[in-house]
Amino acid sequence: MQTVSLEAMFRANKQLSRKALAPFVTAGDPNIETTLEVLEAIDRAGASLCELGVPYSDPIADGPVIQSSYTRALAAGMTLDGLFSLAKQATQRVQMPLLAMTSYSLIFRRGIERFVTDAAAAGLVGLVVPDLPIEESDPLDAACREIGVALVRLVTPTTSPERAEAIARKASGFLYCVAVAGVTGERTALPTGLVERVKWLRTKTDVPILVGFGINSPEQARAVAEVADGVIVGSAVVRHLAAFTTQPRCDVVREIEEYVGQLVAAVTD
Repeated sequence: MQTVSLEAMFRANKQLSRKALAPFVTAGDPNIETTLEVLEAIDRAGASLCELGVPYSDPIADGPVIQSSYTRALAAGMTLDGLFSLAKQATQRVQMPLLAMTSYSLIFRRGIERFVTDAAAAGLVGLVVPDLPIEESDPLDAACREIGVALVRLVTPTTSPERAEAIARKASGFLYCVAVAGVTGERTALPTGLVERVKWLRTKTDVPILVGFGINSPEQARAVAEVADGVIVGSAVVRHLAAFTTQPRCDVVREIEEYVGQLVAAVTD
């Protein structure tokens, strides 16, 4: 199986009149083999791409569900080398593009050029770095552009219009529009002003815009897909991973596949 590029995926979605559904999965929770099975299930369910969360001991943007998932993965021995090995295996087993969502401190500690080179060699098509300010992003941006890895930028509800415009103009792959202020986690309703913000961002960039943080139901995904190019769902997927301690793996993987399938259906015309 050949993993497709981000550009090819977005082109295909446009031709099929569908929006991207991008689940987030913690790499190595509860172990690498299970993550591979979950990724295959998500791919079968029709997800357009997937973010692999790189476990980190102090994630500043994540709520309790993803923090707990990171803790389980780290306790199981997940490392950066393990992440790249996992990604390399996964790209031989799934068609959807894979990106890594990681703290900049992990990139900096490994070395920018080495990290990007390792990511590309593992088949990762992009990096999402929530804690990297735009003022400090040029070295990583240059390394990513040199090797052909997308550097996905994030815009939050508290980002000023001037700053949001600068971020949008530098985005590659897609622009991550954070739906709500605060950390990741499921919410019961979409925030007011989100639709207007996405429409405004469209005037500032040519890359697709995906919305994430707080989305957990098909109804919310459908509403977001009416204005955005795709929907990112994290905590609502990761929450299922905690059940591995009490349920058979096959049951949990099936539940994740069914849940993602419902979200895919919601964002497909």
